[in-house]
Amino acid sequence: MAAIVWKGFVSFGLVTFPVRLFAAARAEHVQFHMLHRKDLSRVKEVWYCAEENKPIDRGEIVKGYEASKGEYVVVDDEELKQIAPATATTMEILQFVRDGEVDPIYFESSYYVASEGTAPKPYQLFTQALEQTKYHAIGKLAMHGREHIVLIRPRDGGMVLHTLFYPNELHEANRATGKPAKLPAKEMELAKSLVQHLASPFKPSTFHDSYRENVERLIRQKQKGQKISVVAKSKRAPVIDMMEALKRSLATTSTRSAQTKARKGVAKKSKRTAA
Repeated sequence: MAAIVWKGFVSFGLVTFPVRLFAAARAEHVQFHMLHRKDLSRVKEVWYCAEENKPIDRGEIVKGYEASKGEYVVVDDEELKQIAPATATTMEILQFVRDGEVDPIYFESSYYVASEGTAPKPYQLFTQALEQTKYHAIGKLAMHGREHIVLIRPRDGGMVLHTLFYPNELHEANRATGKPAKLPAKEMELAKSLVQHLASPFKPSTFHDSYRENVERLIRQKQKGQKISVVAKSKRAPVIDMMEALKRSLATTSTRSAQTKARKGVAKKSKRTAA
């Protein structure tokens, strides 16, 4: 059973209903363990006291905030619970915004919002109101040691919640700046044609993590004592003639598109013949 990330209430005007949050996604990667090179035994993490120059048990550890150099304010978990805001148990809806109004750069983590207990009607009322008005809800929610601004949107008859970054957490200094350049009309037309040739419905299932697959293959080959399959890295020369590069890209894309359509046609024909 999926672990509950947060459990509480959604406050929508005078309507309040219980919900649970479940993680909507998690990055998958190959898990490596740290080993001692000499005998390949597992290396364990040790909590160490620098003052006493000796290892200590986890039970001896407390949280401390460094107020000044070498000076700490100790805070325990019970004190943190006592000062937690009301949003730790009740998600307060602050406003509603148009679908697509919030820039995705603000999105941090995603969660499924499930109805809790026997209150499906208020949950469905809220969900369908979002669906029919094409609005998303903005609220506040405290979890994981901080208060989040969140966006709730309808999805497939239910709801998804996204925690949002605060403006000061966005690294605006890293953003590319400058005025758009005026480009030659012919180059612009070729670039738009290339976009249109590559345009297709987004199908997440067609994408896969090549790096993870390569790591898993590497592990299998080492287990069997086989030679490692080295992945060749393609070298790309810098673009000098933009028009020529766009023309070649368009030609390559057109050829691939024709080949893909031909393969699909053969597959459909084979199915009809088999039937």
